Amino acid sequence: MSASRQFLLLLAVSACCLLTSESSLRAGKYNPVLDVGDQAPTWDKLPATDGKSYSSDSFQDKPVLVIAFTCNSCPYAVDYEGRLNQLAKKYSAKDSPVAVIAVNVNLVPADSLEKMKERATEKQFVFPYLFDESQKIGQKFGATRTPEFFVLNKERKIVYMGAMDDSTDASKVSQNYVSEAIEAILNGKQPETTETIAIGCNVRYKRIRRKN
Repeated sequence: MSASRQFLLLLAVSACCLLTSESSLRAGKYNPVLDVGDQAPTWDKLPATDGKSYSSDSFQDKPVLVIAFTCNSCPYAVDYEGRLNQLAKKYSAKDSPVAVIAVNVNLVPADSLEKMKERATEKQFVFPYLFDESQKIGQKFGATRTPEFFVLNKERKIVYMGAMDDSTDASKVSQNYVSEAIEAILNGKQPETTETIAIGCNVRYKRIRRKN
């Protein structure tokens, strides 16, 4: 092999390694965009099922923020509605240090804001249920499944992301990752488990066609 070819090969390998290294710094083990310890994305006001609008600043007085990406149409998300509502009820007091919210970014008819309002009323949700028609918040968080959970600390850095617990069958749950992360933050510690695989339906992001 000539010296020039060796040099070009070395450049190609170096570039590949650099890209891989940068990617690993940006993304977690299972999340394609964020890693544990990253600053969480912010968002402007989004409409919710209670008739209000919420931005990331709406919860700035809470030392812990739990964000659940969910929807109406996914069977897995439906199975977790009760568990999510129970978690929110636990921290529903005005002086609670924890805020629990849910976000839907799906654009199918069953996941419209009107349908979300119907669902929230029927199931008596006690948490803000936000809708993002732009889907940007889901993309920024790297959310790929419903449900998928993110637990943020006071500095709004990601402390945990992934599944709520270790079983989609509520009767078989032995470890609740989200609750453990919340308690760890409140006690000034880091949770033992910081990232897991979220089990659920794919988030239905719009496909953008490339322009020829």
